[in-house]
Amino acid sequence: MLIDILQVLFGFILGAVLGFFISRKLMTKYLKKNPPINEEMIRTLMSGMGRTPTQKQVNQMMKQMQKYM
Repeated sequence: MLIDILQVLFGFILGAVLGFFISRKLMTKYLKKNPPINEEMIRTLMSGMGRTPTQKQVNQMMKQMQKYM
């Protein structure tokens, strides 16, 4: 009886841990393939704020974004 409960509990814990690592791996792979923001979006945002961005500024923003991914 006690062994059965421990096996079920161990199964839930193992499933949760494996699910977490597998989903984290899949999400990082997806975000590298499809970044949430690209250069065109940065240009549009900066133009919307009333400034015309240079390529250097766009590259700096892209590096900042990739640093936190």
